Parts: sequence; C-alpha cells; structure tokens
Amino acid sequence: MKLMAKNSLFAILLRSPWWISLLVAAVLIVIGLAALPPAYAPFPVFAAIPFLAIAGIAAWKQRGKPSPARVEQTAAALAALSWPAFADVLEAALRRDGCEIRRLSSGAADFEVTRAGGGRALLAARRWKAAHTGVEPLQRLESARADAGAGESIYVALGAPSAPARDYASRHNIRFMDAEALARLLPAGVPQAPARQ
Repeated sequence: MKLMAKNSLFAILLRSPWWISLLVAAVLIVIGLAALPPAYAPFPVFAAIPFLAIAGIAAWKQRGKPSPARVEQTAAALAALSWPAFADVLEAALRRDGCEIRRLSSGAADFEVTRAGGGRALLAARRWKAAHTGVEPLQRLESARADAGAGESIYVALGAPSAPARDYASRHNIRFMDAEALARLLPAGVPQAPARQ
C-alpha cells in the first residue's frame, strides 16, 4: 500500500536534500508569525510540523549519501582504470566492508562475495564502463547465480541500465551497484590499486 503519490509535495521533499524541508518549515513559521495576529501564533508552528518531520526523515535516509559532485568524481576516476586495477580496487573495498571475496574465472561473474552474516552473492563487474546495460549480461549472471546456488546477484555499472534490464533485474533479485553505491563503498575516494603479488 502506497502512503503517498510519487510526485506529491512530501514525496518530492523526501527525495530532496533534507535542509529544503527545514527551510520550508522556517519560511512557513516566519511568514505566519509576521502575517497573523499574536493570538494565532501557534498555527504556523503547527503547520510547519509535517515539514520538520519530513526534514528529519530525509536527513536519516540521506545520512552517508555522497554528494553529486563526489559521485561524479568517483565515476570518472573508476572509468579511467583498467580492468585489473578496477578489480583490485573493488576487491579491496569489499574486503574493507567486511566481505570475503573469491575471484571467479567464468565470464558471467567476476567475484563470489560472502558477507559476514553468511549471505553469498555473485558479482559481475567487468563491463563497469559500459554506457548502457542490456538484458543479456544480466541473464548470464542470473544463470551463473542459479548454478552456483548463491542468494543474489550484483551487477556493477557506471552507465544506466536500460528499462528492460531494470525490469529483468527486479524480477530476478539482481542489484545494481552504480556510481553512487561505489562512491559509498569508497568513502575516501578511489585509491590506487594495491600491488598484485
């Protein structure tokens, strides 16, 4: 059950930076206090309460979210890497995040990722630079996941997936690791790839 329409004011504010809702609440209070007689002073404060709540919810949801500039900078730095360097950086970041990593030699998936809680996923990252992702690589990844008995699949892509690819991914429990997710995974920026031994 949906609580609010996708393009309602509150839904838009939830997707916007949290401080915008706080600013709307402050403007409501200031204008209300300036325009209304003192006897009605509590009303603008009451009118601002939903916006203050939205600001709190948005701040909670956006904690740790990288800025658009940071996402763009991370995407550009990762796109400049070669496959071996990118694979090393991604593997090191996933290990820092508490995952056990095993490299795979199959063409459909590049890593087997095991989380501390025991969840296992196959991760495909070799086409991270592709401008668009279609259904075919997702189908290969899903087939490899089913053969390996992993719980989920993760597809790394800096470019946008096509609408059919998004639909296929949602039907088959495939998560996309996009530029924003990579910027979260690499909070200190894109490090130099570790030296291979």
